[in-house]
Amino acid sequence: MSISVFDFFSGCGGTSKGFQNAGLNPVFALDFDGDAASTYRNNFPNTVFKRSDITKFQPAEMDDLVSSCDVKLFCGCAPCQPFTKQNTKKPNKKTDLRRSLLSHFGTFIERHLPDYVFVENVPGIQKVSGNSTLTRFKKRLEDLGYSPTVGIIESQKFGVPQKRRRLVLLASRHGEIDFPQETHNPDVGIPFSTVRQWISHLPPIQAGEIHPDVPNHRAAKLSELNLQRIMATPPEGSRADWPVHLRLDCHIKNGYSGHTDVYGRMRWDGPATGLTTRCISLSNGRYGHPEQHRAISVREAAAIQTFPDDFQFFGSLNSQARQIGNAVPVALAQVFGAHLLEHARRYVG
Repeated sequence: MSISVFDFFSGCGGTSKGFQNAGLNPVFALDFDGDAASTYRNNFPNTVFKRSDITKFQPAEMDDLVSSCDVKLFCGCAPCQPFTKQNTKKPNKKTDLRRSLLSHFGTFIERHLPDYVFVENVPGIQKVSGNSTLTRFKKRLEDLGYSPTVGIIESQKFGVPQKRRRLVLLASRHGEIDFPQETHNPDVGIPFSTVRQWISHLPPIQAGEIHPDVPNHRAAKLSELNLQRIMATPPEGSRADWPVHLRLDCHIKNGYSGHTDVYGRMRWDGPATGLTTRCISLSNGRYGHPEQHRAISVREAAAIQTFPDDFQFFGSLNSQARQIGNAVPVALAQVFGAHLLEHARRYVG
């Protein structure tokens, strides 16, 4: 048995890659970002890719492809920025159309009634009170005959070398479905994956350098001042370890103690902090290499998101980082894909 995957808001393809690794078959993907489209098409040449805004793509356009598949999974990992805690602005609910993307995804589900639905997003989407986007989406699934399960998972407990809390929704038209068992937990003798396990094999490079042989192994440039700062940062250290003359004026004058991770180095022997769309920028998080004097490269960021080394990214340096930061970790999707496949074998036949 195989499950055909229809990946909405596919981005560069983290969800598709994880499901593919689990034995599922990505047959369709949709995203409007041009660089993500290039990345996806190059890594999934046999998958039908539509570059389009979901609000302008009609569900009927998929009729023939959907009808040619047996067991179907629709996944919709819509942009999470309106609900993330990093978003300090108060979006206008009437104008921020990203808040309605889950509803558009529901229209595709209503027309085609896939066997399974998978949604991944930030935990903040669950905290919206009242008749929220998530509440309405879950009710819509129930009205269509699905049994949905919603919960918060910690990515490091599913083999990802990164502390990344996410909301996941699974829904089945074939009875109840739960979440897969965690694969990593030091409390039961299975340690978390570490940064060392995923990036230590990559050759050293300097800030601003592009490795000639390893795809996407490119690190952002650093100013002379920031180069001095990273050189003054010890292993696992942060800006608190700098001498006074290297500290930022805003931190000295105002006694500012927040955002202590910025300019910090990753730990070799533990999970990284959660990657964002600026994960290759030294000043935007604990994204300093554990020992080299630079921020992590695009290739290293991709590895921490558990992409394989032969998965190539396209677009500008910042675009590649954005694609990686927005992606569902491959290892996480793989665990959920294997769980869905086992459920289908038991209940779909």
